[in-house]
Amino acid sequence: MASASLNRRVFLQGGAVTIGGLGHSVAARAADERSLVVAIPSNPSTFDPINQGNHDAMVVNQLIFENLIEIDGEGRRRPMLAKAMPAISVDRTEYVFELRDDVTFQNGQRFTAEDVKYSYDYMLDPAHKALRRSVWTNIESVDVLDRYKVRFKLKTPFRPFLDYMTKYMGIFPAGSREKYGNEVFQQKPEGLGTGPGIFVSARSNDVVEFRCNPNYWRKDSIAWDRLRVRIVSEEAARIAALLSKSVHIIGAPPVRDYVRLRQAKAQGITGGSRPALGSMMLMIHNTRKPPFDDPNFRKAVSLATDRKTIAEKIFNGLVEPSAVPAPASAWWYNAKAAEGLAFNLDQAKAYLAKSRYASGAEFELLYSSQGYLLDVGDAALFIQASLARLGIKVKLQPLETGQLIEQVFAGNQTSVLMAVIGPSDPTFIIQGIYTPNQVMTRSSGYSSERLNTLLADSFRVDDEPSLGPILADMQTILAEDSPSTWIGAIHSFNLWRTNVQGFEPNTGITLRLTDVAPTDAR
Repeated sequence: MASASLNRRVFLQGGAVTIGGLGHSVAARAADERSLVVAIPSNPSTFDPINQGNHDAMVVNQLIFENLIEIDGEGRRRPMLAKAMPAISVDRTEYVFELRDDVTFQNGQRFTAEDVKYSYDYMLDPAHKALRRSVWTNIESVDVLDRYKVRFKLKTPFRPFLDYMTKYMGIFPAGSREKYGNEVFQQKPEGLGTGPGIFVSARSNDVVEFRCNPNYWRKDSIAWDRLRVRIVSEEAARIAALLSKSVHIIGAPPVRDYVRLRQAKAQGITGGSRPALGSMMLMIHNTRKPPFDDPNFRKAVSLATDRKTIAEKIFNGLVEPSAVPAPASAWWYNAKAAEGLAFNLDQAKAYLAKSRYASGAEFELLYSSQGYLLDVGDAALFIQASLARLGIKVKLQPLETGQLIEQVFAGNQTSVLMAVIGPSDPTFIIQGIYTPNQVMTRSSGYSSERLNTLLADSFRVDDEPSLGPILADMQTILAEDSPSTWIGAIHSFNLWRTNVQGFEPNTGITLRLTDVAPTDAR
């Protein structure tokens, strides 16, 4: 995607000019400061909250920019910059928020309703080409009711509204875009958020450094003075950094090392996991390209995928197998639709024989070489071997995460194996990949009028008895057409040193670091 490429180039340039600044800040650090160090695999493409496409890197955006509500570690919505959850109109098209009156931006500017309106209006303006704009276009207006009260009017009922608000936005000061320019948001957003971390400096593919916001509205909640987010793409290097005490917490640890080390408290390391809401590992096929332009070929691939073995043998139970876009443990899981795609080589051969590619086919399968959210490299090898039994040749193509995301957003791939995470609403992935004008629509090239109608119907209801049958019908359509091969819902899991207090894996996978306390001063 052109904008993503530009952002990364700009960020790389920005990183180069801040090297001197980082060295000075480290040298000047007081010896007794509490310093928290974490390692993630991916480089932020930007610090701009409305343009971050890399979920691993959202940890840096969320330290700076905050939203009206958030999701806690257990997956529950709770107020953030709002005083309470909003008042919602009977027809569910108006949401009125009372805002906190004790919040200031890191630059000292008072946070008010005008900032909320300004941020959303800026993001919604098509001229600004915000990456996440597509999930917000149902907003008709954002109205300031008084200094600390704001109303969102929606064009139609939109059940996922609050869930999306927790992740794909960030409030910035009114007038800041005109005053500072977008490059400051991309490279050096010092003072532009209300969050716990004030941006200090960054070196591309190395480190992003923050200092504690001394005026943070959650009084006494920040348990560190300095925070460094190190970019360590190699799995072995992240493990080595943890073992050598160079970092306190690592994201996306290799499954094998996670299992081996989580019980080894004698080495000063512990770990934990929990199901990640709104997650799925899947192969996103580009239905505009051969051989995935044939539904029979797509069903053959799905039927030849042994999800149970992948989940148990490769991911050690950290993936919950499912052949449809719902975890098997979820209340909206359609078992009948999933059963129709269960591992069955004889049926796979029969569907392949009915396809235009009965005499054989080959395709390129992309995957991240850096363990984006989850290391899928071994699963890619397993899938390659499985499909070889049908005479299908798979060329594996690992890519750096940023390159992979660019290719997928642009719809250039034939097929990609990746983990996807979003807000917890059960329709997020379906909307993002299969409906028109969404950020990943091009990756599938798939469209279904019936699916789109059901999706719109689902947005009008918010109770299980009404929503369940709609979600079940959506899974039936996707099982029949098989535009993707669903493998399973993923877990969030991390490793950290035992001298860290207050950390736990987050259901949204992004590392939550505000309340984390290192007990060793560095």
